[in-house]
Amino acid sequence: MAAMEHLMANGRASSAMVWASLGAAGVFEALTVLETQDKTVRAASPWQDDPYDVVVSLAQFAVPMLALVIALRLLVWRAPGGADRARQTVRAAGAMVTLVGLTVVSEWAAVVSRTPASSSGTWASVLIGGLVVNSVLTVAVAVLLVRGRRGHGSADPWRHDWLGDVVFLCRRIPVLRRWVGPDAAVWVRRRAMTVFVALSTLAGAAVTSAQAIGERWTDPLLIAWFLVVAATSNLAFCAISNAVAGFIARPARTRLRRVAEVSVVTGCVAISVATAFRDALWPMFGTGSLTSVPALVALTLGVGLATSLVTAAVLLACSPDDSFGLRRRFGAAATHLRRPDKHR
Repeated sequence: MAAMEHLMANGRASSAMVWASLGAAGVFEALTVLETQDKTVRAASPWQDDPYDVVVSLAQFAVPMLALVIALRLLVWRAPGGADRARQTVRAAGAMVTLVGLTVVSEWAAVVSRTPASSSGTWASVLIGGLVVNSVLTVAVAVLLVRGRRGHGSADPWRHDWLGDVVFLCRRIPVLRRWVGPDAAVWVRRRAMTVFVALSTLAGAAVTSAQAIGERWTDPLLIAWFLVVAATSNLAFCAISNAVAGFIARPARTRLRRVAEVSVVTGCVAISVATAFRDALWPMFGTGSLTSVPALVALTLGVGLATSLVTAAVLLACSPDDSFGLRRRFGAAATHLRRPDKHR
């Protein structure tokens, strides 16, 4: 009885932390959409240029995606697997708040690095005021999450994942019941990386289309490069957030496959970093200003490829263990999840 009361108390505390995180994320997203989508406001933004804009652009899409899946999971908060659900959802909220925090730090860096004149004006003052609000909310929620981690620090393998909750919900909707079941979940778990690549490419294509139309791009190479950058940043986000929050519990993989996945994800991160700091990196490889699209493609994708190859070589040479740290966390969970439970 005492254990049950403890679990219920942890569940209520986790729910409160999650709601606080969603509130802070909502304020952040509202201000971010204003500063990026309104041309007048964007022109006055202290962080409209790279490398700051790369961070803001990533957060603009990643934060609402995390907030959406977290909010949807609250619909099954009291379903079987509550302990795992609380731990995973709090971790996802922590990842979301961390992303917001990194963006806030990037925006403050932009404010500090710009001249006072470039950060003046009505809209610049409004944006900096909003940044102050975001900073206070982010710190407050981060402190709440750190304190709450004491009740969710277990290293035991998870026996439930977010995908299982999707099946649980769909099995209760007549239209979806015949299409979504345990077998579909098993298929997704076995092909998680393929699913991540497909979703990342689709999302990247949507963003690229909007950007190309909005900016009236006509250069096929520029459009293709932007698609690769968007898709790779999305893939890195999917893989890393899945490792943190356990959206899809993956079966054990061979060491070579794990090394390949880690190398690909590392290369994806390197492409985003190279894109953000391209002007600073270019003097190491070329002369003059970076104005040529082929040079931009060669620099950013070349850095990503080189980073991926170096990562693979290092892991193959030095790390005989699980490179991504997922076997301990997800191996047993995936074995359990392949056996449909009664409530599913």
